[in-house]
Amino acid sequence: MRSRFDEQLSLLNKKMIGMGALCEEIIAFVAKALLNGDVQGAGEVMLQGREIDQMEREIEAICLKLLLQQQPVAKDLRAISAALKMITDMERIGDQAEDIAEIIPFLDGRTGAEFSDFKPMAEATCRMVTDSIEAYVKQDITLAKSVVVHDDVVDEAFGRMKEMLIKKISENNADGEYAVDLLMIAKYFERIGDHAVNIAEWVEFSVTGVHKGE
Repeated sequence: MRSRFDEQLSLLNKKMIGMGALCEEIIAFVAKALLNGDVQGAGEVMLQGREIDQMEREIEAICLKLLLQQQPVAKDLRAISAALKMITDMERIGDQAEDIAEIIPFLDGRTGAEFSDFKPMAEATCRMVTDSIEAYVKQDITLAKSVVVHDDVVDEAFGRMKEMLIKKISENNADGEYAVDLLMIAKYFERIGDHAVNIAEWVEFSVTGVHKGE
C-alpha cells in the first residue's frame, strides 16, 4: 500500500514540476512578446494558458485521490495540501499572462520602453515565478523566503509606474488609452508577483508545517 502511495506522490511531484515549468514559460513568453511588440507571440500565450488549465485539473484529481483513498498524515498531508493551494496560484499566473497578451495588440507596437521601471519590473516578476517554482522543486526554504522579500521590488516599481502613467494621462490625453493599457499590464505583473509569493509561502509550509497566515 505504501509503495503505491509513494508512486502517486512521485507522480504528483512530477506534475507539479511540469505545471511550474509551464508557468515559467508563459510568463517569460508574454514578457518577451510585450517588450518586443510581438503580436503573433502574444497569440501563442493562449495555447500555453490552456495547457496550464489542463494541468491544474490533472493535479487536483491526483490530490483528491490521495486524500480520499490514502488518508495521509504529517509531511505527506502537508505536501498534498500545499499542492492544492499552489496550483490555484499557478493557474492564476497563467490567466494573468493571458490578460497581458490580450492587451499587447492594442499597443500598436509600443512597448513601454520609455518608462525606465517597466522592463525591470517585468523581469523581476519573471524571476520571482522561476524562483518560487525552483524553491518547490528543491524544497529550498531560503529561496522561498527570498521570493517573499523580492516582492517589495516589484511593488515599489509598480508604484512608480502608476505615478508616471497617471502623470502621462494628465499631460497628454492623446496617449491616455496607451497609458491605461500599460497601467493594466503593470498591475497584472504585480499580481503575478503576489501569486509567486503565495507559492513560496506554501513551499515553506510543506517543509516546516508553518504558514505565514497562521
